[in-house]
Amino acid sequence: MAFCSDAGHGDELLRRLANISLMAAREPSLELTDRNEKDMGILITAMRKLREGIVASRRVDDFSIQAFIFSIRLSILIKHMESFNPAIRHLLFSMHPIQPLASTEKQEFIGYLVLDLACRQDELAQAYLIRRRYQLQDAKIDTVLRALTHDNYVLFWKVKRTVDGHRAKLMEFAEESLRRQTLKCLGRSYLKIDLMSLERFTQSTWLSLTQDLGVGWQLEDGTVMIRKEKRR
Repeated sequence: MAFCSDAGHGDELLRRLANISLMAAREPSLELTDRNEKDMGILITAMRKLREGIVASRRVDDFSIQAFIFSIRLSILIKHMESFNPAIRHLLFSMHPIQPLASTEKQEFIGYLVLDLACRQDELAQAYLIRRRYQLQDAKIDTVLRALTHDNYVLFWKVKRTVDGHRAKLMEFAEESLRRQTLKCLGRSYLKIDLMSLERFTQSTWLSLTQDLGVGWQLEDGTVMIRKEKRR
């Protein structure tokens, strides 16, 4: 709570939250030290208490909306979905009807909700429903939905390289299931494949595939032997 109280007033608190969001976005792969992890835990708790206070007071104004916006963006970057889910729903379904978000902000946060439904919750039908109901116009999110619907791993990895840090973080939730589906497709289609192609298709290393996903194929001189050809 010292983080919030030290800010002194609303504008300064929002500025500090914005700086934290920018730092997380610029260094998404940075490993947290014990101190940083502790500080982040304190900040998450403080932000939760701030949101709870806003909800309890039924406050809807520029400050409360911006507090929720920064909370949502930061929770995505640190993948703290316990904060993300209630915050984004309150912003969109409780605050927005009273004090409408800017059109760009509405599109941004509807997009986050759609990606969360599709990538983390594996609720593609619900993702399409929200996209249609709120008239989301976003070609990249449409491409993500199409890639997941058709298990198109090439298209998924291609679009992931073009999105911003927040969307990329949400897309990460779909990566493991998509990798497994990719491996199944390769297993049915190939007897062998070169290692570089396998790692490119799965966007993973051979070590990770064998240790984390339990791939049992054999590696021989840069070629992955998937299965032996059946003799007739």
